[in-house]
Amino acid sequence: MKMDVTSELYIDVQPKKISIALTEDKKLAEYQEEEQSVSYSVGNVYLAKIRKLMPGLNACFVNVGHERDAFLHYLDLGTHFASYAKYLKQVQSDRKNLYPFEKASIQPELPKEGSVQTTLQQGQEVLVQIVKEPISTKGPRLTCDLSFPGRFLVFTPFGDKVSVSTKIKSSAERARLKQIIERNKPKNCGIIVRTVAEGKRASELDAEMKVLVARWENILQKVQRAKELPTLVFEETSRTVGMLRDLFNPRYENIYINDESVYREVYDYVSLIAPERSNVVKLYKGNLPIFDNFDVTRQIKSGFGKTVSYKQGAYLIIEHTEALHVVDVNSGNRTRNKDSQEANALEVNLGAATELARQLRLRDMGGIIVVDFIDMKVAEDRQKLYEHMCELMKRDRARHNILPLSKFGLMQITRQRVRPVMDVEVEEACPTCQGTGQIKSSFLFHKVLEGKIKFLYYRLGMKQFTLHVHPYVAAYLNQGILSLHRKWQFKYGFGVKVIPSQKLAFLQYEFYDKNGQEIDMKEEVEIR
Repeated sequence: MKMDVTSELYIDVQPKKISIALTEDKKLAEYQEEEQSVSYSVGNVYLAKIRKLMPGLNACFVNVGHERDAFLHYLDLGTHFASYAKYLKQVQSDRKNLYPFEKASIQPELPKEGSVQTTLQQGQEVLVQIVKEPISTKGPRLTCDLSFPGRFLVFTPFGDKVSVSTKIKSSAERARLKQIIERNKPKNCGIIVRTVAEGKRASELDAEMKVLVARWENILQKVQRAKELPTLVFEETSRTVGMLRDLFNPRYENIYINDESVYREVYDYVSLIAPERSNVVKLYKGNLPIFDNFDVTRQIKSGFGKTVSYKQGAYLIIEHTEALHVVDVNSGNRTRNKDSQEANALEVNLGAATELARQLRLRDMGGIIVVDFIDMKVAEDRQKLYEHMCELMKRDRARHNILPLSKFGLMQITRQRVRPVMDVEVEEACPTCQGTGQIKSSFLFHKVLEGKIKFLYYRLGMKQFTLHVHPYVAAYLNQGILSLHRKWQFKYGFGVKVIPSQKLAFLQYEFYDKNGQEIDMKEEVEIR
């Protein structure tokens, strides 16, 4: 398998959401969308109250402000829960002076075979961290064993132990890293050294440790001042920076961002963790939407449907159910291999595995995935397919487990699930008939647009704005030497721009001001 992959990151910042696309060799590999006002993200820390104990489940429900109570199992309390609980009372007892964390007394570890009703009380205040976001009908999942990841280190309060990633094989390097951390590690905290810390200087590690310790001290100050519960005391870093923290590769060719403030944020972060690579962060200033310009929109629309074509007519059918994800492999109308049906089945299945590995990352599919490959009678071919799938999944950062093909030709995969599956609606609703099946004449559409432009120009006094329309409509507006677009410019000024946008349906339109903020010009019948 090719290892030197060219990776590029594209970040599309919109008023209501941020979209992040990662491409490998120009093919879309990962895609994330997050609302600007998103809450209950993985890593957020809350000071909350226990609402209800569930002895039968050996768990409890905690009110963190979500419409559904969050779930906290006894085993997720962590071995240091008693130390957390005592120190929390000490912090809350004095609103003026913060009780030093270094002086916190370490309590006996929580026994694994204990029960929730003997450890917790209804109404008890606890410091909790989200480990799984709300999915479907389930609320967030919590832990009391807090951890704060950085680029090189992970900070764990009350851990008091230094661990080094097992992926660092050199015993000399492991000893060096451990010595550096133990030399400057504050009392009553644990540090996990991540794989990317290999070869890093002591100054870099010490600087990050200070940042993580300061983050923990800031949380304690918010806990001390908290008056109402639940209270958010720590919010995970922005999705953009958070993804970069885990994903950043020094071999990134480019990171394009279409928003100046987010560009500055990402530039500062990359300058901090890899100063020599800060030049890969670039501000996109093109007229076309950033995803359209780099062929991301087309790949999103072709990659998120129920049916995904991948090679010479072969395709996958992907279905999502409450319990699991089901994938069916079809050879379609591709040309059959003249040698044998078995060779043809193997070829189709290997291609399906390649596309499936990409789809799992792209859609962030978690839980149980069952794949119905085309039947193969030869045991060596089934083994070859299994090994090929395992090799492809090595790039996947999520924890996963793959079982060999069953007697029925089914492959079972489990993949870590921390967020809802990424599902992009690729089917376009009719923006003109609103489901009635009757529309106004499309030849009058340009008259509607001109009416909006006239209103903006004369009534609102706007001299510079951009009209985004479907590429087909943009082509119609720009055709000819004296196009409709040119006539509008002569009539309303050269500040009127027409931009084709692949994300819009046929007769949809969007207006933006000179600062890139959307102007709501939709009529009541269009807002449904």
